[in-house]
Amino acid sequence: MKLNLKNPIVFFDLETTGTNINTDRIVEICYLKVHPNGNEEAKTLRINPEMHIPEASSAVHGIYDQDVADCPTFKEVAKNIAKDIEGCDLAGFNSNRFDIPVLAEEFLRADVDIDMARRKFVDVQVIFHKREQRTLSAAYKFYCDKNLEDAHTAEADTRATYEVLKAQLDRYPDLQNDIAYLSEYSSFGKNVDFAGRMVYDEKGVEIFNFGKYKGQPVVEVLKKDPGYYGWIQNSDFTLNTKAMLTRIRLREMSNLTTK
Repeated sequence: MKLNLKNPIVFFDLETTGTNINTDRIVEICYLKVHPNGNEEAKTLRINPEMHIPEASSAVHGIYDQDVADCPTFKEVAKNIAKDIEGCDLAGFNSNRFDIPVLAEEFLRADVDIDMARRKFVDVQVIFHKREQRTLSAAYKFYCDKNLEDAHTAEADTRATYEVLKAQLDRYPDLQNDIAYLSEYSSFGKNVDFAGRMVYDEKGVEIFNFGKYKGQPVVEVLKKDPGYYGWIQNSDFTLNTKAMLTRIRLREMSNLTTK
């Protein structure tokens, strides 16, 4: 089924140095941009992560230090990537939990200002798990009746994800062909930050989603325990989490000065 698009949508996949969204870096990115008229543009970039690629990670995606030694760093290509995805919604496989947070971290490290919160995110894995409970290779076989060749290469995984989403729409009549609906359906919750350390409650209030203040409004915690802000800023949280917390803190400070 052809996707019903109001905006272009970018299917993308990352190969990385590991699975820690705080510290690991991109070594390859592939994205497939699908326009509302059905036209497609694909691009694959190898990235020098400026750190050693652990052997365990290389064994999965087949990319070693020597393969990216002469490749550009993410900072060198960040503006071009941001331009390519400007005004687009984003889709991937396990993207809400991993690829989106990692990409957001890389943009922040590169000092590229891109408001990813304005985009809609479709996670094809979540749709698959809600319906069938499988991996991408199994999903590709199940929905498209094809074997996924070159699995764990960004290009193969990206295109397979695109094909799986179209096949999911064909298979499930109640699954609306609408990116806003699919974004809502494939979300894990109303995250304030991409890592989900803060979420919105049923009233739209930001609350902490971890630790000793889990379930408590962020604003109230910052008032009663001002040092908690500094602890988060100096601890191993994602740059995006720190930035969103800072945004909330500055917003409340601004509200106080205008009252």
